[in-house]
Amino acid sequence: MLAQLSIRDIVLIDRLDLQLGPGLVVLTGETGAGKSILLDAFSLALGGRGDGSLVREGQAQGQVTAAFDLPLGHPALMVAERHDIVIDGDLILRRMQMADGRTRAFVNDQPVSVQAMREIGAALVEIHGQHDDRALIDPAKHRALIDAFGGLTAELAATRDAWAAWRQARADLAAEEKRIAKAREDADYLRHAHEELTKLSPQPKEEETLAARRTSMMQAEKVTSELREAHEGLAGDHSPISALSSVQRRLERRAAQAPSLIEPSVKALSLALDALETAAQTMEAALREARFDPRELERVEERLFALRAAARKFSVPVHELPALAERFGSDLTALDAGEARLIALGKAAQAAEKRYTAASATLSAGRKKAAAELDKTVNGELAPLKLENAKFSTLIETDTAASSADGVDKVEFWVQTNPGTRPGPLMKVASGGELARFMLALKVALADRGSAPTLVFDEIDTGVGGAVADAIGQRLARLAARVQVLAVTHAPQVAARAGGHFQIAKCAADKGKRVATRITPLLDEARREEIARMLSGASITEEARAAAGKLLQGAG
Repeated sequence: MLAQLSIRDIVLIDRLDLQLGPGLVVLTGETGAGKSILLDAFSLALGGRGDGSLVREGQAQGQVTAAFDLPLGHPALMVAERHDIVIDGDLILRRMQMADGRTRAFVNDQPVSVQAMREIGAALVEIHGQHDDRALIDPAKHRALIDAFGGLTAELAATRDAWAAWRQARADLAAEEKRIAKAREDADYLRHAHEELTKLSPQPKEEETLAARRTSMMQAEKVTSELREAHEGLAGDHSPISALSSVQRRLERRAAQAPSLIEPSVKALSLALDALETAAQTMEAALREARFDPRELERVEERLFALRAAARKFSVPVHELPALAERFGSDLTALDAGEARLIALGKAAQAAEKRYTAASATLSAGRKKAAAELDKTVNGELAPLKLENAKFSTLIETDTAASSADGVDKVEFWVQTNPGTRPGPLMKVASGGELARFMLALKVALADRGSAPTLVFDEIDTGVGGAVADAIGQRLARLAARVQVLAVTHAPQVAARAGGHFQIAKCAADKGKRVATRITPLLDEARREEIARMLSGASITEEARAAAGKLLQGAG
């Protein structure tokens, strides 16, 4: 419920703090005292349209703050959480209106968009009055009200689940049809391309391996001739090894004659021969390693060029050729198995449609039953509200072509204000006063089902009095047993039934330089005096006081 409303510098209201309780709360006062200003300010905190003219004269900005005390799990809290608003205790909506027309919105002191504030406000408060722009009951919400009244939560959830499954089945079928159609268009190309790539059989990282092998062989071909010449010089016909070996042997035969002279030379020649033998062996090993078949190089190059030619042809890098071949194969497989899969998906879509049709039919039946009960309940409330010749009805149009997650029904509340007149949509046929009373009857019938926790009724008793005003007061009191009800009223019969009573009045401010709107809570004698004023006008008589006392006593 609305626990507190604070207003600063809005039109005639300079400073206002209202503490509100549950049940029926009324606001009374003379015409022009500022009741409509109060509602305009409240609407601003609920995400209503801002206007720079709302700011009090001479001020740069105005502000409205509304604090709500809500139970855990309330829909408004869920909406706030959807907008990433931290909830800690009360839900507090604050709107700042600048004199230049700009506004800023906050929920629990977090900046939010006006749209987010409006969504949260719609779950918190409904304002009903004689003006269509204040009546928050619009045809777009009638279906949800019927569902709430009929307790059709489970049926609606089943319909939504069936709709989601049917929608997914249709999407799967459409995607497969598109895929198969595309595959059929490219069937010849796919088969030729798949055959060509299958024959080529590209392997992962094959290009890198072949390129490295080709480079190695080409480099080996360049150095082999140099190695061969060097080896020929060491081990060929003109090898120095033979000559040095011969020299070494001759010296060794003379070693006994002069060992000190010959042995060092023999040793040096031995080392030289060992080194030359090692060099020759190393060169032989290098030649063996560098040896390759030129035909192998040709084969490597042909394979590498074939891969690169295929990559150019299919406009992909060489390393993607294996995946492309696999994809072509998958497409051909899908094409070959397409008819069977299409048939299976088609059957699945038909089954999903049947489940949705059955679920939506169950929901429609529940709505029609709930509509009949709601019509009976609302029509039972009309006569005491001076609408004895009127008739309320719920129009349900079922159109399977307009199916949605919420079923196949279009729901709209219609009324017939007098016998013989043409019935029509509630918002178009009923006059201002009639509309407010129809809304009251509807809200009483709905009670706490499909209703915001706070309902505001703006002068719904205008133009009525006596028994009708008393009937309105009774129904507001009944409604207030389930939700918080704020009523701006001119009817003493309504005011007498309230649990809380506030008087709105204009008074001098700023040492008589300005006029300001003040709101005063009324208790006991002050309340009786205000109701007496409502009964008799400006001059309050003892008879009016006595009548006010009887109204209060009777209401209690």
